[in-house]
Amino acid sequence: MNSSSLRTINDIRFLLLAFWLGAATLFSFVVAPSLFSVLRQFQLSNANEIAGTIVTRILSVVNVSGFFFSLVLIGLTLIIGRSVGRSYFIQLALFLVMAIATSVGHWLIAARMRAIRSALDLPIDQIAATDPRRIMFANLHRYSVTALGIAMLAALVSLVLIRVRST
Repeated sequence: MNSSSLRTINDIRFLLLAFWLGAATLFSFVVAPSLFSVLRQFQLSNANEIAGTIVTRILSVVNVSGFFFSLVLIGLTLIIGRSVGRSYFIQLALFLVMAIATSVGHWLIAARMRAIRSALDLPIDQIAATDPRRIMFANLHRYSVTALGIAMLAALVSLVLIRVRST
């Protein structure tokens, strides 16, 4: 593979990661908190439920796109092979971590959270704090945040490795 092709594939890998990481960061630090904050200002009894539903939908897009992007990134990394240098296996491992974290976040954790919410007669924030379902939901929420954080960290380290290698 010639150097021009390698550079193009590296640029594609960098752009995919930057796009996904930017979207995940925007969601985590701007969109989700803003939705809860703005909807509470309307003093609706179900403001948190509405915000939670919207956040769940957007998080699904972030997680599923992160999963598929990581698969594409693994494929592109395998195509260019060891020409990425000593960080070849590290990059593959980071993309695998990103794939696992986003898939677990979406297909396991978020699915369980949706199941809990749909089984309740009341919005989650109206369930007693000591209720086992609310405790489980809160734990799953922490796991979801952790999974996305791990995927974002893997993407950030990968971005650095790709940029360092291409300069």
